[in-house]
Order: sequence, then structure tokens, then C-alpha cells
Amino acid sequence: MFLSFSCEKDNSVGTDSSPLALTSVIIGSQENGDVFDGIDPMLSAEILFNEDIDPNTAKYITLKDESDDFVNLKYAVSKSMVKVTGVDNLDSYSKYSLTVGTGVKSVSGHSLQDQRKFELTTALDSSDKFERITDEALLTKVQKKTFRYFWDLGHHNCGMALERSTSVNTVTTGGTGFGILSMIVGIERGFISRSEGLERVAKIVNFLADDCKSYHGAFAHWINGSTGETIGFSSYDDGADIVETSFLFEGLLAARAYFKSSISDEVSLRRDITSLWEKVEWTWFQREGRNALYWHWSPNYGWKKNMRIKGWNEALIAYVLAASSPTFPITRQVYDEGWADNGKIVNGATFYGYELPLGNDYGGPLFFTHYSFLGLNPNALSDEYADYWTQNRHHSLINYCYCVDNPKDNEGYSSDCWGLTASDGNEAYSAHSPTNDLGVISPTAAISSMPYVPEESLRALRFFYYKLGDRIWTDYGFVDAFNPGASWFDSQYIAIDQGPIAVMIENYRTGLIWNLFMSIDEIRTGLSTLGFHSTIYNF
Repeated sequence: MFLSFSCEKDNSVGTDSSPLALTSVIIGSQENGDVFDGIDPMLSAEILFNEDIDPNTAKYITLKDESDDFVNLKYAVSKSMVKVTGVDNLDSYSKYSLTVGTGVKSVSGHSLQDQRKFELTTALDSSDKFERITDEALLTKVQKKTFRYFWDLGHHNCGMALERSTSVNTVTTGGTGFGILSMIVGIERGFISRSEGLERVAKIVNFLADDCKSYHGAFAHWINGSTGETIGFSSYDDGADIVETSFLFEGLLAARAYFKSSISDEVSLRRDITSLWEKVEWTWFQREGRNALYWHWSPNYGWKKNMRIKGWNEALIAYVLAASSPTFPITRQVYDEGWADNGKIVNGATFYGYELPLGNDYGGPLFFTHYSFLGLNPNALSDEYADYWTQNRHHSLINYCYCVDNPKDNEGYSSDCWGLTASDGNEAYSAHSPTNDLGVISPTAAISSMPYVPEESLRALRFFYYKLGDRIWTDYGFVDAFNPGASWFDSQYIAIDQGPIAVMIENYRTGLIWNLFMSIDEIRTGLSTLGFHSTIYNF
């Protein structure tokens, strides 16, 4: 009786006395552990137990993505091993969680006592995400999508560019200048008609002239697109921003040169742009006659921000425009002492085999080579401090070589995936560069450097589109930035990063914006005043 009872009891509690156990998890070449990094997006995992598994219970092995959504899996059971594969490839550089649940049972009815959870991070899915097209077609596609940021998201009241795609009323002065240049590209590429572009630019100009708050002719960094009132950018910065104003006029003056017909609407636009241009009191920003320009002036704090504009950075265009002004021009001494800091702007050191004429070691973020040079053509442009083609090309190559070298071993960096500049990041917005490398790649950095390093930039463009397009190519082109090592991909766009893409691709393809801007008499006079020489434009 006792033995019979014991056997009966043992059969009824077999799961408790002999639990199912997980003995091994193998994914790719990695085995066991709770974290699997760099796995193939074509998921194939082998999960082994100490007993043969009931195939009907394999479904309790599940996979979820970062949004906590289930991923479709296929199961193949062979005795004590369950092979799990993905129905589709997993996303590149993404995090997943693999759970082996307590519903998994052996053929003898034993269950896991506790579920096990494993963290997975994928490597690059190297398959093409879109059909291959010619490079020329791809360049046009990228220009068109990027242009749509400014066209579709122009503020409904004033037409100016939203600071970023999530902005409601915050428009950006500098980004609007870049957007106007993009609209010129859009007209030439047939994305919009000339009359449509003219109407939008006129809307912006009328708002600036009639409704927008200005300070000694200059505008604020951020503006309320509905009211024209200033939106403070940072401490003591609630007034004029002469650098952002310069980016704006880089676009406006190019538009004045582009809309050159005798049609009355174009004549009116030219007149209105000239009126705004002549009102900017560039000498006011010398801060009471000093031999330098100062970035900010506030009606509430005066010069308290105290930020002298000195090179090397993105602000060369401010000195060029200030010297070009027909009404308030600065002298060369302001440029030499203020911007060039009496020659201290010169670097001359070599990085990765490339001599860097100006600026900080390794060149800094790549937007230094973009913002001022959307209009200024650095080809054959020089002064006593540098040859500007060499400056921008070498800066771009140093940035490229740094990413290829990848001294911090950041995930994803390669000769195909490179480019450090100011952009969003997985932690915060930052001016990314070789000396401030946070693992963040910004598509605008490599793409907008195309005139300087076309082979390297085109390689990056193809990679971003074909290999990462499922993660970073959306409504308005490439998102602002991504960090493969953190499995982070931005969902936003920023005007000052979108703007250079369409413009610099066009400068690479045809030189359109460069030739427009450099044809302006005032600009050539200003450059000559500052001691620049150009064998292309004969000054």
C-alpha cells in the first residue's frame, strides 16, 4: 500500500520533483549569458533544455522589440533543442528581448519554474532596403525629399522655416535662409514652379519687413511665426543674432540674384530684399567701435552675452556680409583683428596626413565647412590666412579618416558610415566632432560635404539610403542623426541640418548657388575689401 501510494504521488507532482531546465542558449557564435550584442539581424537562436520539448509549447519562447511589440518567429523542435528564427530580418542596430516562458513544457509534462529573459542587440542588416537606382536619380530624390521640409513645413502664417519638425510656432532665422536657397534648388529641379517659389519667398520677406521684430536691422535667432515677436534662445539672448541674420541674408541675397526678370513681382521682391539688406547696421555689432563683431545684442541686457565672433567656425559669412554692406560696412581691420584674431586663426598642423590651415585641431564639427559656404564658393578662394578649398576639403577628409580610424570603437563607424557635426543625439543636442565624439552620426555631415569629398560623400549617401533607409529615411529625407551603439535613431528633422543637404548637393552638381551668390557685386566688393582673391570670379 505504501509503495503504491508513493508511485502515484510521484507521477502527479513530476514537474515539482523534476523541473525542466534551460541548459544553453546559442545565438550566432555567442553562447549563454544574459546579453547578446551584435547579432545577425537574420535571427537564428538555438535553445537547449535538459529534456525533450513538446513542440506545441515552443510558442512560449517569444521576442519583443523596443516598443514591446511581439516579433513573428518560426520554431523547429528537435528533441531537447528549439531552433528559433525570425520570419523577417530584425532591424539594424536595435534592441530586442527574448523570453523563454514557463509555458514551455517537456514531452513528459515538466515545465520551467522561472522564465528567462535575454537582451539582444542587432548588428547591421546589410541587405538593400530600396531598389537600386542611378546615383543621379538618388541625388535628385534626396534633394527633393529634403526640400519638402522647407516647403511642406513652412510656417502657415509667415512661410519661414520651423526650427525643427516638431515646432509649432518657433521659426528659425538662419534655417529660413537655408530654406530659401533650397527653394531656388527646388525651382531649378522642377520640384515647384518659379511662380510658387517667388510667392513663398515674397511671403517671408513681407513678414520680415512688416511684422517681425528687428534690432538695428538684425533679427533674432528664433521668432514666433504667428506674431513676429522674438523667442529667447538662451540666457541674455533675446534680441539680435547677427550670425543667424547673416545666414538669412545669404539666402535672401541669392534669391535677389535669382529672381532677376523684369516681371513686376520679381522687381518688387528685389526692391524689398534690398530694403531689408540696407537696414542691417553691421557696424552697430562692433560693440561701440571695437575691431570685432559681436554675436548678440539684447534690448534688455545689451552686450551682456559678450560673445565676440572670432574664427575658425561657421560665422565667416557674417564678416563677409558686414564688409559687403552698402550702408554700414566694416573695415578690413575688423576682420583681421576680430575674426582672424591677428593671425591666431591659423593652425597648420597635420591630422591623418592632411594639413589643416585654420581652426582647432581635427577641424571641429563639419558644419563649419557648410553654413558660410552654401553661398561662398571656396574654389580658388584665398586670403592671407588660407586657401579655402584646401581648408574645407582637408577638414572633411580629417573627419572622414577619424570615423574610419574609429579610435573610440564606436558601433557602426566605417568608410561607408561617417560624419560628425552639430545635431541631435541620444542624450542631447551637441556639436559632434573628433574631439567631442559621442557615437552619433549625422547624415548632413557627410552628404553636405559632397563638393569637397564627392567619393566619400556618395559612398555614405548610398549607405544611408540603401542599408539604413528603413531606419533613417522618412518623410523629409534623412532624420537628423543616429547612434548605432545606443540603438538610437532620431525621429526629427532640424532646419539648419536639412538646409545644407539640398544646397550642397546642387553646388556639387552644378554650382548653382555658389555662382548666384558670388555674382553679387556687393559680395565681390566685400570679399575684396577683406583681402580675398578668386581666380574664378576675378577679384
